[in-house]
Amino acid sequence: MKILTLILLIIVTITVARNMFLSFRSQSPADYANTGPDFILKKHLSGRILSEGLIYGPNGKMTNSFIAEMLGEWNGDTGTLTENFTYTNGRKQQRKWHLTIGPKNTFTATADDIFGTAQGVVSGSTVMLTYNIILPEEAGGHTLSATDWMYLTANGVIINKSEMRKYGIKVAELIATMRSDPSVQP
Repeated sequence: MKILTLILLIIVTITVARNMFLSFRSQSPADYANTGPDFILKKHLSGRILSEGLIYGPNGKMTNSFIAEMLGEWNGDTGTLTENFTYTNGRKQQRKWHLTIGPKNTFTATADDIFGTAQGVVSGSTVMLTYNIILPEEAGGHTLSATDWMYLTANGVIINKSEMRKYGIKVAELIATMRSDPSVQP
């Protein structure tokens, strides 16, 4: 019995250490403080934005994909990002983020399907946003903890990667691109 307990303790320790130091969750905004180009919320989340993305389930297999049209609008340090998703399974969804820029490269965000207030940090060419998202009833209605990273590339495309967890266990992952709509002339 002692050997089984020891083995389980070793497995748990390795799993925790891997998640803390060798995974997506191990990165922090400070890791990207001196990277460029600088991600500027009012610039890079403004105007018409096109997006394509993939959603993966807990087993790592793609479960759905989407295209989205977004519109970012700002008035001083407050803005909205309206997202209109069309999923390959036929479902349509709209989310409207309400963003407020705070001190020291921080911001907050709310949306109808977000529980509480999302907390964001801009650092170098990245944005990290953490929040609790409530899934639609047809997807189980669960509340998941989300960690969302956006990475600005040199050509202005944003690569978005998100992990969603329930009880600390990864249950979904999203990877998407976001770019200015080329049909809109500045």
